[in-house]
Amino acid sequence: METNTAIKVLAALAQETRLTIFRTLVQTGEYGLSAGQLAKELNIPNATLSFHLKELTHAELVIARQESRFIYYSANFTTMNALLGYLTENCCAGTPCSSTVEICCNEKNS
Repeated sequence: METNTAIKVLAALAQETRLTIFRTLVQTGEYGLSAGQLAKELNIPNATLSFHLKELTHAELVIARQESRFIYYSANFTTMNALLGYLTENCCAGTPCSSTVEICCNEKNS
């Protein structure tokens, strides 16, 4: 992931409603939720939800697909994983991190 792309993605998530929407979609999984379900679950007015979904889609964090007359939104796990990789690519002073539950950059590595 390029730095400018990471900035765009982080900027999209740097807002409480968008972060809540994205986290909800991550928890929902690949199938996602319809816009109506999302609005109802999060108690967000449709116009507000539409604005935030547009921002998340522009940052490639959300994928929209149409089924019949409904639009379903799901988290773009490819972008999310690329961002996580970008943020952690130099962690632990270049030493590969353990896949265990330990903190990656603990005091022993500093």
